[in-house]
Amino acid sequence: METAGYGLIETMRVREGRIPFLERHLARLERSLRELGLPRPTRDVAALVRPFAGADEAVLRVEVCDGRATVTVRELPALDPPAVITAAEPHEPYPHKTTERDCFVDAAEEAEIAEADDALLLTPDGWVAEGTVWNVFWWDGDRLRTPALELGILPGVGRARVLELVEQVAQGRYPRQAIEGKSLFLTNAVRGIVPLASLDGRLVTPDARTAELVRRFWPEG
Repeated sequence: METAGYGLIETMRVREGRIPFLERHLARLERSLRELGLPRPTRDVAALVRPFAGADEAVLRVEVCDGRATVTVRELPALDPPAVITAAEPHEPYPHKTTERDCFVDAAEEAEIAEADDALLLTPDGWVAEGTVWNVFWWDGDRLRTPALELGILPGVGRARVLELVEQVAQGRYPRQAIEGKSLFLTNAVRGIVPLASLDGRLVTPDARTAELVRRFWPEG
């Protein structure tokens, strides 16, 4: 793989004066640097971000490219349940959080044109994959389901947290019709867990189990 010209991203939440999942972000970054053969940053990433942890609420974007690490700070995005569309743009494998994000950018533009808040991508074979910046879960009777990592989706920090909170989550290959009428929610390490308001114009029914996961998502202390 050609490594010049792109880098890795970690997007972290500062919440109540802490970075709740810092060690998980650092571990994923280290794993991606090793597996992709990218140069390690000359500056310690943990030391770079910790001074920002004193903020009450913020989002930190760490980018590592050609051995240089930078951090930018922005406000927390809206956490209201989003109206989501299914993108026509096909999902491309994204097992590492790199700056090569063309399919997600194009899908987000589709959502904007459709006057929606965000987009869900399907693989070229039609399997449910992930959102532009989030993983997706849904309730199917008494079972929670989510796309499998083997589809090439990002191993999200928020996704891993949900898998800790719920026993026996079914991970697999699911066609778009498998999520029709289901209670869906998105997750990532910035937003936590957020239920979808609608999918392709159809309202998504809330589920009390999602609200319980929202309550338990952020680790204490």
